[in-house]
Amino acid sequence: MDKDHVLTNYNHSVTITERKNLVITGVKKIESFDDEEFLMETNMGFIVIKGEALEIIKLDTYQGNVSIKGTVNSLSYMENKTGKTKEEGVFNKLFK
Repeated sequence: MDKDHVLTNYNHSVTITERKNLVITGVKKIESFDDEEFLMETNMGFIVIKGEALEIIKLDTYQGNVSIKGTVNSLSYMENKTGKTKEEGVFNKLFK
């Protein structure tokens, strides 16, 4: 592999335009999806997108890019795919 290809595998970004269009780079795998929720593994961990009328409009498995359209209500990163978000983990540690 050339040096540039290795570097692009580690890039991760999320772009939301007017809560209607979402582009995510650095996606390793789409675990599950429906019209209300997407669960994806990215280079930076698992990410959950929740919304309404969500659908994939472009999927590039080679570069790890996913484009989604629909109404985006929330986006959060998770420590693992069981549903525990990083925010919940921080609060649990504070209040133990």
